[in-house]
Amino acid sequence: MILLSFDIEEFDMPLEYERKIEFNDQMCISIQGTIAILDLLKKHQIKATFFSTATFAINAPKVMERIVNEGHEVASHSYYHSDFKLEHLLESKLKLEELTGQKIIGFRMPRMHPVDEKEVFKAGYLYNSSINPTFLPGRYNNFNKPRTYFRQDGVMQIPASVTPIVRFPLFWLSFHNLPLFFYKWLLSITLKKDKYLNIYFHPWEFTELKNKDKFNFPSYVSKNSGSNMIIRLDDLFLWAKTKKYNFITFKDFIKII
Repeated sequence: MILLSFDIEEFDMPLEYERKIEFNDQMCISIQGTIAILDLLKKHQIKATFFSTATFAINAPKVMERIVNEGHEVASHSYYHSDFKLEHLLESKLKLEELTGQKIIGFRMPRMHPVDEKEVFKAGYLYNSSINPTFLPGRYNNFNKPRTYFRQDGVMQIPASVTPIVRFPLFWLSFHNLPLFFYKWLLSITLKKDKYLNIYFHPWEFTELKNKDKFNFPSYVSKNSGSNMIIRLDDLFLWAKTKKYNFITFKDFIKII
């Protein structure tokens, strides 16, 4: 089983690289990328989970309507992408439920930052996917966390997938930078060991990111973005089908574990 998810949010990442980007541009880029994702999912008849900020959902009603109408799951990615308060756990859940008509049962913290699990439980979530159980300098230091799903403080924790033993992360940056055949091999050995995968991407990856003046991204972020990203994910979907790997939403996954 493959848990495929997308963090849909206002595209504020250039701010991390000392580039100002207006809110309208943030939303336009994220909407453009989300539409490309939905087109791919529809082509391959794959259902996914979309972790959405309330801010994105409020400002992209037609995209959210399409996500719901095409049978995907919506989960919370907090209220804003770059501003977090504990009350946003419940506020984002309620707003997303109002906007989508779905019961929101899952949460993922922006940038996979730590979050108080007791507060996640109190806000009414059943699962949390905010852990990347690996080590990345300046970002994650989670070798002390379980590599696969576990329960904590009443909430099912579903970490992002990393390979067995060495815990090499299989997240979006790996997909951009590794040769595709090697990335597929890593997925295969991890899936064989764990019986499931949890991999995630962002809509802005499906837009062109190589404008250095505009975004100031290092090459490992912008590599294989835009049309190349669409081609690579299309290839991954075709490969998964030949392997008879099934895609499943988080809400369906927690029913069977």
